[in-house]
Amino acid sequence: MIGLVLLGIALAATAGVALLMRWKNGRFSSQPVEDARERLTAGQIGAPLGERATLVQFSSAFCSPCRATRVLLTDIAATAPGVETVEIDAESHLQLVRDLDVMRTPTVLVLDADGVVTTRASGLPRRDQVLAALDRAVPGGK
Repeated sequence: MIGLVLLGIALAATAGVALLMRWKNGRFSSQPVEDARERLTAGQIGAPLGERATLVQFSSAFCSPCRATRVLLTDIAATAPGVETVEIDAESHLQLVRDLDVMRTPTVLVLDADGVVTTRASGLPRRDQVLAALDRAVPGGK
């Protein structure tokens, strides 16, 4: 009987963690990043910064959500003047991954015009989440 109770508790805990992870997947943090070291330069990301914002995606070779994220970010940048996208292979840039505490792919960073990381998301974000993050990063909106 005790075994069944423990099994039930374990299943409930697993389900709770799975629901939390699903809810959190792709969401940008609501708190602004205040760590001054999270300012990136064109040299660090291997491409020029956007005039208004830059969407930086950390990807890996066998990550299928990374491909969907790339398409989404590219589409958004194509319709938002002054916004650029940069995709970084996490395996080839391990020091930058460590410095920025990237724990999984895809991870998307939203940089303002000065290269300051304003927010981040792990997992595949939704279009409305990316647009809202851009609104917070770019003075005057998208």
